[in-house]
Order: sequence, then C-alpha cells, then structure tokens
Amino acid sequence: MNRRHILAMVVGTALLVPACTGTGGSSQGAEAEAPDDPSKVTGTIQVLTVRTDLIQDGTLKRYAAEFNKVYPKVKVEFDGLTDYEAEVKIRMNTKNYGDVLLIPAVIKKADYPKFFASLGTQEERGKKYRFTDFTTVDGKVYGQSPVGVSPGFVYNKRIWREAGVTEWPTTPAEFLDDLKAIKAKTDAIPYYTNFAAGWTLSGWTSVNGSVHCDPKATDKLAEGDPWAKGADLRVGDTLLHDMVKQGLVEKDPTTSNWEESKARTAKGEIATQWLGTWAIVQFKDAAKKAGVNPDDIGFMPFPAQVDGKFCSVIGPDYNQGINIHSPHKEAARAWIDWFTDKSGYVEDNLAISPLKGAPLPEVMKPYEAAGVKFIEVNDAKGAQVKQIDSDSEVGINAPEYRQNLVDLARGARDGSLDDFFADLSKRWTDARKNLGS
Repeated sequence: MNRRHILAMVVGTALLVPACTGTGGSSQGAEAEAPDDPSKVTGTIQVLTVRTDLIQDGTLKRYAAEFNKVYPKVKVEFDGLTDYEAEVKIRMNTKNYGDVLLIPAVIKKADYPKFFASLGTQEERGKKYRFTDFTTVDGKVYGQSPVGVSPGFVYNKRIWREAGVTEWPTTPAEFLDDLKAIKAKTDAIPYYTNFAAGWTLSGWTSVNGSVHCDPKATDKLAEGDPWAKGADLRVGDTLLHDMVKQGLVEKDPTTSNWEESKARTAKGEIATQWLGTWAIVQFKDAAKKAGVNPDDIGFMPFPAQVDGKFCSVIGPDYNQGINIHSPHKEAARAWIDWFTDKSGYVEDNLAISPLKGAPLPEVMKPYEAAGVKFIEVNDAKGAQVKQIDSDSEVGINAPEYRQNLVDLARGARDGSLDDFFADLSKRWTDARKNLGS
C-alpha cells in the first residue's frame, strides 16, 4: 500500500484539484437504505479501493467470502487503483465510478449529494459512529470511514534507546536534541523525509490540532492565519525545516524511497518518520519479512504538551460512499455496513475503530499508559478550509509546498524561513478575506 492513510483526514481538508463536473445532479437526494432481509439483497457491486496489496494477497477476496455468508446473493468485485485520485477523477465525469468508492478529495463537500447516496441522518448515525461530520451535508451523511487514524512518529525503539533516549520528547527542541543524539551515537538516519513520495510530506498538515490540543483547529484554519507565530502548522513546519537544516535527515531527500523505508526503519537504518497509526502494521510486517523484531516498531505523538499531557487527533481515513447512480444501492449499503462493523478490517490493520466506545488497538496501549489525550477535530468548516486552500493555491495537503520548504532548508532554494511563512500567510489570508471568512 502506497499512500493516503492519514493524510489530512484529521483536518477535513483535501488535495488541490479542480472540482470535476460529473453527471451526478440528476439523482441528487437519493438514499441508500440499510436492507432488512439479507437473503433478499441481490446484485453485483464494484468496490473501488487503494488497497491493491489486499487484492494481490487475497485478503479482500476473503472478506467478500465472509460477507457472502450473510449476503449470499451479492457478488462483490474489487477494482484496485494505484493512482486513485487521478483515476477516479476521470471516472466521475461519467456515471460509471463503481458502486462503492472511497470519496475522492476532488469532490467539494457541498457536492456530495450530487455524487453519493445518503447513508442516513447525522443525528442517527452519530449515535453509533465517529467522524460523521466529515461527510455530512445538510444533516445527511454521505460516507463512512471503516477505520480511524491518528498521526504520529513511527520510530525504531531500539535505535532511540541506543541513543540514550527512553522518554518521548515533549517539545520540538527536545525532539531535535534526541535526533542529534541518534546521529551521534548510532548509524541510523535520525529522520527520513520520504521527500520523493510527496504525500508523506503532505501528512505534516495533520499536526493541526495536536500541538494545542484543539478540537476547533479546523475552525482556526478557516478564520485565521495557519502560519502565525505559535500556530499549529507553523510549529510543525518549523520542526520539519529545522530537522533538514540541521542535517538530521537523509543525505539526498530527492532519492528517498517509500517502500524501501519500511524495511530500513524496521532494521534500524532509519530511526523516525512522521506518518500515522495506519503505517504501524506495514512497518511491523516489514520487520517480520526482514527477520528483525517487529516489537522494535513504536509510535509516538507530536512533541508538544498542554497541561502536561500529549494530545493526539483521531480522524477518519478515506470515507466509503455509494455511487448515486448505482443500480444496487441496497447491496452497496450492505457492504459498507458489514465492512465497517463486522469484517475485522480494523483489527487486521491495528487501526482505531470508527465505532463509538470501541477499545483502542493494542499498538495504542502506550498512548493510554502515557495518558495521551485523544481529540476529534470538528469538521464543520472543513469545506470552507478546502475552498480557501484552493483559492490561495497553497495546497496544504498537496506535496509541493513542503517540498519547497525542504528545498529551502537544504539550500536548494533561496530565501528565509520567515519570508516563506509570510508568503503562505498572505496568500491564505487574502483568499480567506475574498471568500468573506
């Protein structure tokens, strides 16, 4: 699997792409109701996915077989897309974009009713599920994430111990000092940017909310300046810049390799990467394949505390939606409900359940032991943030601006960090004022 778990799902914004025109308007307002009698649900449904790895290893086929024990007359076919956003954008200019699909970032939130069938009211679904506000338009919910994710640092615990670090750093300055110790006392690359992959840098937007433990962090993006002194994104971007500037990253970020970085981290050649909970199982699997201890893979929160506690944002991964043109909406709804509630996908991925009240996965027990506070960032103004982001051409979830930041820090781009932030601030605030925010 090559991406987007945990991109800025936690802030409810999206990639910078022009909205597609689509043909969804004719069926606007369609409902996809949950079936009462599984034995009467029929049809063949196409499920679009980014998890090409789970198609190749037979996992999705296994899920479908279990689903058929409950819904024997529904045939589930999977279509794995490696460049999901680009390919789905093209398909959504027709009516043929699968029956169940991951809602792409290209679609404006206000347009969800044009393309997707409603799963019910937020009032009702919110009693059972987290994250319903991320896909709610006019009180109706148009998507459901099968897992919750939390951003953080995947790290090799053995390497950090060898550097003499046994406690999580509580400030960016402490974090930098710890990376310096890793550089001085081990052979590991202290931090790996994964610059070439691009999306790995986009993930830094997900620090938003964690730095100040603020459930209204998205509101602040909509109403203020994300790069004002002390603002969450400025704090995160400054740390990324300083790691590069101080030589604590790979020698040539442009030649980084995402897939190879998993095994290299597991083996201790790389000490740390900013990713998300979704990555833990992949790095542990890489450790097993490399013949090293998977328990060396750890996960730590962003180095900031409020009232002596770390804070971690929990948000949805890609949300599954139902094509408003699907002739088998009942079967599609049956798949989404079963996959979210019963499939075991959450457990298989050591992920956070979207079901309210569900226990945290075992890999998050260190967070519980450390008293990390979990918050969900309200996405009521997510669509507004997305519009400001598009109008400003900043691209807080596109890779370019942080690739430019890394280039600045490593001397491949002229300018100062203050000027870099000032430019982002001006573009963002001008777009916000023009929008009337």
